Amino acid sequence: MENKTAAFAYAPAPESRSVVDIAPSYGLFIDGEFTEAADGKVFKTVSPSTEEVLSEVARAGAEDVDRAVKAARRAFETWSALPGSERAKYLFRIARIIQERSRELAVLETLDNGKPIKETRDADLPLVAAHFFYYAGWADKLDHAGWGANPRPLGVAGQVIPWNFPLLMLAWKIAPALATGNTVVLKPAETTPLSALFFADICRQAGLPKGVVNILTGYGDAGQALVEHADVNKVAFTGSTAVGKAIARSVAGTDKKVTLELGGKGANIVFDDAPIDQAVEGIVTGIFFNQGQVCCAGSRLLVQESIQDELLDSLKRRLSTLRLGDPLDKNTDIGAINSAEQLARITALTETGEAEGAERWSAPCELPSAGYWFAPTLFTNVTQAHTIARDEIFGPVLSVLSFRTPDEAVAKANNSQYGLSAGIWTEKGSRILAVANKLRAGVVWANTFNKFDPTSPFGGYKESGFGREGGRHGLEGYLDV
Repeated sequence: MENKTAAFAYAPAPESRSVVDIAPSYGLFIDGEFTEAADGKVFKTVSPSTEEVLSEVARAGAEDVDRAVKAARRAFETWSALPGSERAKYLFRIARIIQERSRELAVLETLDNGKPIKETRDADLPLVAAHFFYYAGWADKLDHAGWGANPRPLGVAGQVIPWNFPLLMLAWKIAPALATGNTVVLKPAETTPLSALFFADICRQAGLPKGVVNILTGYGDAGQALVEHADVNKVAFTGSTAVGKAIARSVAGTDKKVTLELGGKGANIVFDDAPIDQAVEGIVTGIFFNQGQVCCAGSRLLVQESIQDELLDSLKRRLSTLRLGDPLDKNTDIGAINSAEQLARITALTETGEAEGAERWSAPCELPSAGYWFAPTLFTNVTQAHTIARDEIFGPVLSVLSFRTPDEAVAKANNSQYGLSAGIWTEKGSRILAVANKLRAGVVWANTFNKFDPTSPFGGYKESGFGREGGRHGLEGYLDV
């Protein structure tokens, strides 16, 4: 008799690469034009799933940063003087072009970042467009945003974004900056420069005035030069806590306004009355979405002792059905790790977990021979003293701890230097509210995880940074209030 529980055999369903045309080389986008770096330096960007070189990109230096900031400063005079309703038209236009080009951008993002096409296509791109639509709506209503009458823009915003959500982080930064009348110099991560350069093309397509948005591809030295530039009025950074601390030190004593969105070690708390199957799906979304390369990932699972065995059996069964492989295949659940450097970090931290006595279990799956891959992994017998329970791994690795009472769950969840996100799984609304009120986390999800909306503010406490992005609150970081 055939096995009714066996997983379906899925035929490959690759998304065509032909929808995106990647040029052999790209320049910096300064003052509405693509231009070479002043010193002629370039670097290569590779596809994490195949290690093939996708393109060669200009590498910005301090001189290029200065040129871009000057262009943004010149553009600020006219851009900030436009009525909000006029600025909104540009934002609406950008949002519509993003929707029109969303398939092209999704394939590009998957090639350059390594994440599955179904994530770029169904999560990232709709949210990118939604952020521009949302902030376009605010552009002529700033008087009613709660920051007093006639709030003023700050000037030139220097923005540095990470590689895990390249286009989405760009949207989080650029949309509110433009809506409030600021101009922008943005530096994407060196491993994922392409979607920001395509966005530069979208700005030209939308007829955005020259110099309002400038894109500088490059390494950390370019980001540092941008953050420290004397004529930058606002610094927005998403990335590691270590770099965030360095930025905070470098802007101390200046009058620059700063928002930092840094690391996290989110607790996903499952109570004994939680719907197990639903919780398992939420746990999987919480830590294996985007290969766990998410600052608000639910990387610590806190499960009530009485249901721990049942939940772990169910979770392991579910992890065994996840498909790892070609990110351009529409059936793929787990894509490639973004870089060799990130893979080495994940590998080192998991080895530390084993060395410290935690019990490792990885889903049985075949890893492709080329590219950077890591099988979905969970650790049991984890204590709060373990490195893997404290440090951000930023990969598909889950640390499982148990608790007996709600108070113990809260104490363990809050026992972290981070405070970005948390999840609660229970059928009792009163318990959700009681526990959520005690958690020191900027975002608390109830019976779901990793759900985002442009109308909702996002940000953290403690070493997860300060300031909020998204929602009405996201306007404040770009206004002189």
